[in-house]
Amino acid sequence: MEMAEAAAGAGTGGLEVAVFPWLAFGHMIPFLELSKRLAARGHAVAFVSTPRNLSRLPPVPPHLSAHIRFVPLPLPAVEGLPEGAEATSDLPPDKVGLLKKAMDGLAGPLASFLADAVAAGRRPDWIILDFCHHWVPPIADQHKVPCAAFLIFHAAFMAFIGPRWANSVHPRTNPEDFTEPPKWIPFPSTTVFLHHEARRMLADNFGENASGKSDTDRLWDVFERCRLTIHRSCRELEPRMFTLLSDLLRKPAVPAGILLPGAPDDRDEDHRHSSSGGADSHQVLRWLDDQPPKSVIYVGLGSEAPLTLENIHELALGLELAGVHFLWALRKPAGTNNKQELLPAGFEERTQDRGVVCTGWVPQVKVLAHGATAAFLTHCGWGSTIESFGFGLSLVMLPFLTDTPMIARAMAERGIGVLVPRDGSDGSFDRDGVVVAVRRVMSEHEGKVFATNAKKLKELVVDERRQEQYIHELEEHLRRYKDDRGS
Repeated sequence: MEMAEAAAGAGTGGLEVAVFPWLAFGHMIPFLELSKRLAARGHAVAFVSTPRNLSRLPPVPPHLSAHIRFVPLPLPAVEGLPEGAEATSDLPPDKVGLLKKAMDGLAGPLASFLADAVAAGRRPDWIILDFCHHWVPPIADQHKVPCAAFLIFHAAFMAFIGPRWANSVHPRTNPEDFTEPPKWIPFPSTTVFLHHEARRMLADNFGENASGKSDTDRLWDVFERCRLTIHRSCRELEPRMFTLLSDLLRKPAVPAGILLPGAPDDRDEDHRHSSSGGADSHQVLRWLDDQPPKSVIYVGLGSEAPLTLENIHELALGLELAGVHFLWALRKPAGTNNKQELLPAGFEERTQDRGVVCTGWVPQVKVLAHGATAAFLTHCGWGSTIESFGFGLSLVMLPFLTDTPMIARAMAERGIGVLVPRDGSDGSFDRDGVVVAVRRVMSEHEGKVFATNAKKLKELVVDERRQEQYIHELEEHLRRYKDDRGS
């Protein structure tokens, strides 16, 4: 069912919903996709973020624009946070804690927004918030507005973190405790970390940061204060996770489907290009047009993978030695001015006949959809992984942060790609490991097996009617739980 048809059949009595994502585009874009699907069913959505972030979002389709309004809340200044930095992509990783501290300063403006909405007769039926907005539910309670958490992570990772009570019963304090499934997952699972991943996960998620509160403490507060949780996933991908999460969290855990972005049009391209100073996307696509069908591996490690100069060099030399055609979207780390500072000497000259490196914005969905693209070398962020489902692409996986190692192992288990080999003690990788992984996925024989499995996964999850049913079920939960707890 197309969204416009869904809107026509949604009936009367639309909900008023405010959505408030974390200040990262990997969160804002799925929140916008959810907003569009709710708007298509006749609900009114107020999308809350900071002014610069709102200006960088892709435009809403005209037929939905009457149902979605954008609410700018100016981000407070915080010492050490660069001026104009309103999203994680504007910052090096070590400054993200300061962005959380600045975001916490939006409590007053959010309270004013709610008070004004109530005074105008537009009290929201729900606030749908993100993992880190622990301070929103107390403000919402003052205005008698219930909260739901929209968690854009792999649902298995949420089960692995678990609620506060489960961690109290089965405490985990050392990296070794995270290298096996937690006691509250009662079935075989790939939800484990390797030792080096566990050390990083402990520091990144359980450790205190510059905001003064760990990400896990924020998440636990959100778990406890929300009436339900919403997950960017589906039962076809994670068949047992939602029943388990509902039991663990003692409230409904509702899959919203994969929220696969629609194919971008030229308005999206022009908007991102003008607002982010990105690469000439048309030039990138023209280069792809000149490549043989299914010959290119697209390399995109997201905007937050903590790549060192050594990592970049080993990846570059691995691509060179693999001898494949490649398109690499390379984000410049803070403090670097040009590609020549990042890439091995002579790399671009040696690979110019079969490879392109872009340090500006690349239209990832259009690249993944292109007929020349055969595979995706990815950090396995959940958003990028979901985008790959839409085109049935096999994967070369190089995960770094948060839930990405778990996602990579789950995808490897499904037979749609391979992980780049890593050193077990520190997680480092080298050019030889890149060569092996890339050649396996791009090879004529083994590569066909990965491609076949990827196409089967696409057929399983990329079904518009089935995905629309998830939004219908979410809508029913939002109606049922808005006035009470559904009892």
